[in-house]
Amino acid sequence: MDKKITFAGNPVMLAGTPVKVGDKAPVFTVADATLQPVSSDRFDGKVRIISVFPSIDTPVCSLQTKRFNREAAALGEDVAVISISADLPFAQKRFCAVEGIDRMFVYSDYNGHDFGRKYGFLIRELALLTRGVVVVDREDTVRYAEYVSEITEEPDYAKALDAARALL
Repeated sequence: MDKKITFAGNPVMLAGTPVKVGDKAPVFTVADATLQPVSSDRFDGKVRIISVFPSIDTPVCSLQTKRFNREAAALGEDVAVISISADLPFAQKRFCAVEGIDRMFVYSDYNGHDFGRKYGFLIRELALLTRGVVVVDREDTVRYAEYVSEITEEPDYAKALDAARALL
């Protein structure tokens, strides 16, 4: 990856292949709240906003999840807002229940890091995902990709949301 990624100022290495605008979006499998595998192809035909972050139990990750959950309501049925971290599904389920996260799909990449490797979000040193956002159109083409350069900072919500809205 050309862009340097840091975590609290310290450089980290990412594993996998970063996606770029114009790429065919790789199909990936993650786990739902009941530990069942879910394939990304279940969202075929929809615009997808994929919100990626290290851990739901940290302040910035919590803010990111809450923000995209709020935005999901205004985007309508043609947009699937998907949240992915390497947290265990049990932690994600607890967080969603406490915080009222009910407008987005929340999945875990803990088991094998299929998403992290295929999209280049896996932090080698930590086995967590780096922060970012990917927007995929109805034909499975990546239309926006942000890998946040400093993991402790929030993504550019406006650019990601504008990219998604432009596809509707």
